[in-house]
Amino acid sequence: MFKKLLLAVDINDPEGALASAEAAVGLARHEAATLHVVNVVPDQGMAIVGASLAPDHNETVEAAAKRGLENWAQSHIPDDVSAVLHVARGTIYDQIIHSAEKLAVDCIVVGAHSPTLKDYLIGPNAARVARHASQSVFVVRQ
Repeated sequence: MFKKLLLAVDINDPEGALASAEAAVGLARHEAATLHVVNVVPDQGMAIVGASLAPDHNETVEAAAKRGLENWAQSHIPDDVSAVLHVARGTIYDQIIHSAEKLAVDCIVVGAHSPTLKDYLIGPNAARVARHASQSVFVVRQ
């Protein structure tokens, strides 16, 4: 049923990504699917903020994110699961959906923290992904 999965992780919250990673690995094994793992590096926001950063800031941040994702994947993605790593830059939910479309995945696995008053039911990024993605979305409580 699912031949390509997309797991969205935040490598800055490695413990928070464990439950969604376990679910995605289990699903990938069950379906013999390829697991695409994406970490999104948020934009710096307003142009004035970006102008104050070093000229190579984006490349430095993306290289660090790629190394961090590789390290995270070595610890959390078993060797028997075919995994492809991706780093995207931009708005988190938008880049998850964009990556899913670009990679033509069948399913997105995303984690959601326990709700607060501000984001009732599921987290704001998970909620937007679930609402706007054209693929099936598994939301895993963290």
